[in-house]
Amino acid sequence: MTQSLAATVEPRAVPAAVPACFHCGLPVPQAGAFRVTVLGRPREMCCAGCEAVARTIVDAGFESYYETRDSAQEGGLRPADLPPPEIYDDPLAQAQFVAPVGEHGREALLMLEGIRCSACVWLNERYLRQLPGVSAISINYATRRAQVTWDSRVIKLGQIISAVRSLGYDAYPFEPTRQLARDEKERRSSLWRLFVAGFGAMQVMMYAFPRYIDDAGTLSAEAEQVMRWASLVLTLPVILFACGPFFSSARADLRARRLGIDVPVSLGILAGFAASAWATLSGGGEVYFDSITMLVFLLLASRSMELSARRAATARLDHLARWMPSFATRLRSGDGEAERIAAHELRPGDRVLVAPGETVPADGLVVAGSSSADESLLTGESRAVEKGAGAQLIGGSVNIAQPLEMQVTRAGMETQAAAIGRLIERAAAGKPRLVESADRIAHVLTWVVLAAAGATLLGWALVEPSRAFWASVAVLMVTCPCALGLAAPIALTSATAALARRGIVLTRAQAVESMVGLTDVVLDKTGTLTEGKPGLAHFDALGKMAYEDCLALAQALESGSRHPVAGALLALPRAAQPRQPRHLTHFPGSGIEATIDGMRTRVGTLQFVREMAGELPGLPDARAHQSPVFLGTDEGWLARFLFEDRLRPEASGLVEGLRASGLQVHLLSGDDPGVVREVAGVLGLASCQGGVSPQDKHDYVKRLQAQGRRVCVIGDGLNDAPVLAQADVSIAMGQGAALAQQQADLVLLSGKLHGVLEAGRISRSAMAAIRQNFAWALAYNCVALPAAALGLIGPWEAAIGMAASSFVVVLNSARLAAALRK
Repeated sequence: MTQSLAATVEPRAVPAAVPACFHCGLPVPQAGAFRVTVLGRPREMCCAGCEAVARTIVDAGFESYYETRDSAQEGGLRPADLPPPEIYDDPLAQAQFVAPVGEHGREALLMLEGIRCSACVWLNERYLRQLPGVSAISINYATRRAQVTWDSRVIKLGQIISAVRSLGYDAYPFEPTRQLARDEKERRSSLWRLFVAGFGAMQVMMYAFPRYIDDAGTLSAEAEQVMRWASLVLTLPVILFACGPFFSSARADLRARRLGIDVPVSLGILAGFAASAWATLSGGGEVYFDSITMLVFLLLASRSMELSARRAATARLDHLARWMPSFATRLRSGDGEAERIAAHELRPGDRVLVAPGETVPADGLVVAGSSSADESLLTGESRAVEKGAGAQLIGGSVNIAQPLEMQVTRAGMETQAAAIGRLIERAAAGKPRLVESADRIAHVLTWVVLAAAGATLLGWALVEPSRAFWASVAVLMVTCPCALGLAAPIALTSATAALARRGIVLTRAQAVESMVGLTDVVLDKTGTLTEGKPGLAHFDALGKMAYEDCLALAQALESGSRHPVAGALLALPRAAQPRQPRHLTHFPGSGIEATIDGMRTRVGTLQFVREMAGELPGLPDARAHQSPVFLGTDEGWLARFLFEDRLRPEASGLVEGLRASGLQVHLLSGDDPGVVREVAGVLGLASCQGGVSPQDKHDYVKRLQAQGRRVCVIGDGLNDAPVLAQADVSIAMGQGAALAQQQADLVLLSGKLHGVLEAGRISRSAMAAIRQNFAWALAYNCVALPAAALGLIGPWEAAIGMAASSFVVVLNSARLAAALRK
């Protein structure tokens, strides 16, 4: 154990009074963690994002920006205007929230403010997709987050944020701590508005009640007028304060020349209040202050309930976003002394001390110490994993037993946890085909509402003018695009979070919908049904070359391969001088060819090597679970290596579970056909093929799809990437090749096959809830709109119906979330 492992580190003293963030004004969770010198003094920041942006503002010469802001509270300031979007183009700021995608691609997760309904989501996505250089944009209505991918050569992030602001919304980089503070602020504001509306509604109802029960006409005109004035005064705070979100959203919509859900709502509220106020001032006509205040209360109650549901769904999704600890103990390169730094300052190559009970602050390798780690954050498996020198440590895992010294290999946005978090966010923001159809309906529905309200006003004006105005108000109130907008996002977010807790990463939301209609499942063998850790079981010399020299040749050829069998070959102890291959060529699914010591040499399948070495003398067949690897040159055969890879314990359970679900199961593998047949016999599979190439797998799946079948492919290797891309649903093992994981719709981080059955169960539950939500939302709007237009329900009843519509959808989604937690 090195001296540094025994070092004790004193954290910085935390001030007694926690200030507010100097940049955004939100509370600072941990004083001293993030600081920037602004206007000649060190200022506290709430998070790494604010620290990076503030530092960039200062370095770019915009420090005067902080001098022109309005004071927010003691110890912090809140910007009166938004910072220039160009600030987010600085590489220092982007290091905290932007991830590279290929050579020039960039990806970021943004928070959107001002999103009120699915029509807002539709507008932002449609507008941003038209920007040159924006390759992908997905907005999650439940979390108000946007996953944006762009080409940095064509467009900058600042330009994308400017485009969002031009629509009347705001966007800024997502940071978990900052988001929690904003959510809490939004919750408090929502409760205050709800309280004002509820209190006003109760008081106004008290003044309206005598008029409702005065059948004998004993209420004098003077008393009724006093009650009208009292109701008007009590309704004013509801209109001026509680209705603020409706009016501000509607105003932004009209400025942008678009129609959102708050436009008809605001029109209905203002029209009802104006008519009642005129009746009060003129002393004639009906007043409906009680209906207006109750309407506002019910609408706010519905919004508050929606906010709570969204926050719950977001919290279930955010466990990966908050993995990074605030601090890390870095060992200085010169003297090995420990220093306490902010975790986001770590860079590859740094040496870090991780004490027992601490969260690993980055990905890296253990260089000293021996302990165990809890990796359940990523894998969903609570079993501790032993860690010794040379072992990989995953950022976000927890060191359990002894201190460990690690060397950082990836930090910040480059870590595995951050990459998986981005995949999960992308999936949560994605939309199955059913959801995209509902979004289009919700967008059109707002126009339908306004047209129906106008037609209702004209129709009743011709038949019974006294009812025309309030009938049109009821039409404006009763329809509910919100229910359509909420039908899927909360359920999808809950399903994505439930999968993540089980170590299953959903990378594309469309897979949830596709999983339900599957008919066939195609399985790979090596690394999927087997453990992917083959060991050498037998060696057959087919020429005059000794085992040591054959092994040296095979290892030289396989040195760059990531196939499990190649890994097993390379892990064998070397007993001969390493060879240097030239003109190395990979043949996917077959093997590798190179020139070594002047001889063309091949390693791989029987057919591949036979094309060069000629016919093979008779050999005993490989046994079940054994994979042969052949070695030969243009002068003849050299050797056969037999590797044995055990079936996973859960392989039989997977096949049985898939069959029980009514699915046909196929086994395709590039391994020896005899071995594949024996494995299929053990699992009871009638449909199997061995010795197939990646193109053969691709064509096999394509033929099934041509017959109208919907196919799921489960694989793990580099060679499986083409067939995974062709499948209707693709699943990759967590220990498999990175390319396979990139092509997959789901990734099993734990490497446990029972995750396939869990994914199917959760997908079926989620899609059932979504379809129920859509059925209810569509049925409600189809019934409620004609009923309001015909005068069967008034504004007050319309408000109850609108709130109830959203409530049913949220309640059903909450039921799903509760069921998935079991």
